[in-house]
Amino acid sequence: MGDVQAIVATLGYVFSPDRRQILMIRRDTRPDDIHFGYYNGLGGKLEPGEDVITGLRREIHEEAGLDCTGVELAGTISWPGFGRNGENWLGFLFRVTAWTGTPHSANPEGSLHWVDVADVLAGKLPMWESDRHFLPLIFADEPEVFHGVMPFSAGRATSWSYNT
Repeated sequence: MGDVQAIVATLGYVFSPDRRQILMIRRDTRPDDIHFGYYNGLGGKLEPGEDVITGLRREIHEEAGLDCTGVELAGTISWPGFGRNGENWLGFLFRVTAWTGTPHSANPEGSLHWVDVADVLAGKLPMWESDRHFLPLIFADEPEVFHGVMPFSAGRATSWSYNT
């Protein structure tokens, strides 16, 4: 199996004030992007010297122009083999429940959209098939922090398991 060196990343789901929608990016600027055409939360790789909250706040400020004032840990996911060259990723997933600013309409990665949580949970948006496994945990009425592992092979999730 080798060692578990991983790229550490954040993934944030920014809620509208009424909690019915979330701000998602549609990755539609670079056709060679492995996420091309998919909707996803906001976030990215941690920089050296950052904790995960600082990294999340930086990424959401860069990507959406928002300053996060309310952040809740939703869970963590280990994605062995997820990277373009088979790198392992470790993601810290957050609910952003309060923020200030006016969201950008787009950024260099794609366009930003408010989407209904119900549509996300119903699978009505193009996204990583594997996201459907953990999104119900993030958007649960009474969420519990979860810790999951989702191995990838050849660009697809091969299994999913988690603990709370």
